[in-house]
Amino acid sequence: MSSQALSDDQVASELKKMTAFIRQEALEKAREIQLKADEEFAIEKSKLVREEIASIDNSYEKKFKQASMSQQITRSTMANKTRIKVLSARQELLDKLFEEARKKLSETGSKSKNYEEVLKGLMLECMYQLAEKKVTVRCRKADKEKVSNAAKKASEEYKKEMGSESEVVVDEKDWLPEDSAGGVFMLNGNRKIELNNTFDERLRMLENEALPNIRNTLFGENKNRKFKD
Repeated sequence: MSSQALSDDQVASELKKMTAFIRQEALEKAREIQLKADEEFAIEKSKLVREEIASIDNSYEKKFKQASMSQQITRSTMANKTRIKVLSARQELLDKLFEEARKKLSETGSKSKNYEEVLKGLMLECMYQLAEKKVTVRCRKADKEKVSNAAKKASEEYKKEMGSESEVVVDEKDWLPEDSAGGVFMLNGNRKIELNNTFDERLRMLENEALPNIRNTLFGENKNRKFKD
């Protein structure tokens, strides 16, 4: 059986069918590629969005921590400045208080009616510590008479209490400053031991010893203080 040649129209028809088939295959392949590309794009886009969101969150968290730290430093700095101002004001008040006490003592201490008796007590306190047969007392020149009288009484009381004599000699070569508040300064026989029992020294000792109690009275107890005297 001999094959029959296709006419031009039949060839054209077959080519058209083949072209249509190839076009259809190409379109379907193109759709597959497009769907795949869209899917990969969506995945990549989602990944990039998540990464960017995470980056923004990290940046915000870092800035928040920095801002929080900055606020804490600012609050701490302000608190310290305020604390220093309060402490400075308190110390200024205490200094003024003791300065007024020092001035009052200087003006009235030696003018009190019982000043001579006070001098005797101050000397006796030193004499008991020195425990020598002869001691020297220094005083203000203006207090010479009262100190001499008080020294005799102190010697008598010392002998009565201790059963031994202790002579008190007034040093008339080395007087205490006239602008001092009063009181006495005593030395042992060889003048190597000195006991300062002046009003100025007693006030200084009081300032150191009584300062914590005065602070509590004026400002209340310090709650941050761990150790107490």
